[in-house]
Amino acid sequence: MIASIGNASLNAARRIRELDWLATTGKVDVLVVGGGVTGAGVALDAAARGLTVALVEKHDLAFGTSRWSSKLVHGGLRYLASGHVGIAYESAVERGILMKTTAPHLVHPVPQLAPWLPQAKTSQAALLRGAFLGGDILRTFARTSDDYLPRSRRVSSAEVMRYAPTLRPEGLRGGFVTWDGQLYDDARLVVAIARTAAQYGARVLTRVAATEVTGQGAVLVDQLTGNRINVDATVVINAAGIWAGQITDGIKLRPSRGTHLVLPQAAFGGLSAVLTVPVPGELRRVVMAIPAPDDRVYVGLTDEDAPGPVSDVPRATDGEIDFLLDTINRAVQTPLTRADLLGTYAGLRPLLDTGHGNKTADISRRHAVITGPDGLVTIVGGKLTTYRRMAQDALDTALAQSTLSTRRPCVTHRIPLVGAADRVRLASVAAPARFVQRYGVEAPQVISAPGAALDPVAPGLRTTYAELLFAVRHEGALDENDVLDRRTRIGLSATDRELALPAVREAFAAV
Repeated sequence: MIASIGNASLNAARRIRELDWLATTGKVDVLVVGGGVTGAGVALDAAARGLTVALVEKHDLAFGTSRWSSKLVHGGLRYLASGHVGIAYESAVERGILMKTTAPHLVHPVPQLAPWLPQAKTSQAALLRGAFLGGDILRTFARTSDDYLPRSRRVSSAEVMRYAPTLRPEGLRGGFVTWDGQLYDDARLVVAIARTAAQYGARVLTRVAATEVTGQGAVLVDQLTGNRINVDATVVINAAGIWAGQITDGIKLRPSRGTHLVLPQAAFGGLSAVLTVPVPGELRRVVMAIPAPDDRVYVGLTDEDAPGPVSDVPRATDGEIDFLLDTINRAVQTPLTRADLLGTYAGLRPLLDTGHGNKTADISRRHAVITGPDGLVTIVGGKLTTYRRMAQDALDTALAQSTLSTRRPCVTHRIPLVGAADRVRLASVAAPARFVQRYGVEAPQVISAPGAALDPVAPGLRTTYAELLFAVRHEGALDENDVLDRRTRIGLSATDRELALPAVREAFAAV
């Protein structure tokens, strides 16, 4: 079983051709500014409706917030617990679309474990159990069957320990388990959406900055050559995320920093569920330990005000690292220390500042579509799980006020991304499980490509040379950082980065 990569390939040669096309043509139906998950979603939606599309990104696909998530496809339990039923329902619906249609190879069910710890209050346990039951109801209304996500249930202390051997057994009173969605990797989702948009004809152009952006077009600057291109567009959508306010005036954001710790799976004794630990003194907030690929666990996350200039790569603060370690250590047998850390990462949520709420945790996560006086449409807020609906709402708003004659409806809820297939077909792909989880039905082409080798690129790593070659040939990676930090997540560990760097350089030289 071999899927055709065809027009879904993104690479340096295609980038040059499409920049030349854009310079010659000078006009598109839809110009999208921003190559995160929402911008890529807009590009796919517009291209699937038969429009000419250019997506421009100053850095790389998934360079910003889209690669710094918890890698969970949430059903909205947090929003349900705080009374935001609409957001929770939307999340549950979009989670089902991702799991069943859009990206079954990248999204899989994961158990979420809430142990009833000795220090936990009865009110916390009752609230959590109520949220889990509410999640079951939402899942039913969203038409996600128990075959995909089993119902929540009460579990014994022995079962809690099987899921999370690292927990302290003393005083444990059992717990609750529910099921949610988990992404193999968030940056890989963005790349898959962008490649699918390219397959439908979108021009996906990284290392291209948009300046002088209006509702009628922009001046594009190639960051590699300095060349400038004037582009007219019938519709312009600002999907620059945390940088949206730098594209246009009148958008006031209140960034919230979410930080994660990267730890070895060995420190958790074989954690097989998302472990939730209540934050002391807060009724609805938890810290999670999340099993991740390549023998890692992510511990997060924080929700801190991040005023001031927006950093290209936010950093975890000492206070956040201590907070996460202290909270998770309330539950585990062997305390975790900074010496256990493989690395950290932090992202900024592009929350719309409404002037309400003393803390960023109190600001609504509902997305907002804002139309400027010149017709520029900006999309901010929201969450990774609901990117598809955010893209649809932004494009619908832009098209409703445009002169474009097309009135085709959104069809992205029916479009599988590159590599996607149903579970039966994925199970029959002739490739190792690691490759199927990353590439779906494209996996055989990854492992059989000219020059591909399946040995790890360095001792202690699982990434293979075949994956590096595919990133450069087909996934739009233009430099070493694109490969290390986004196409793979090797760069989350500084030590692993150094080990893999020679192989990445070799891959670029080979291509």
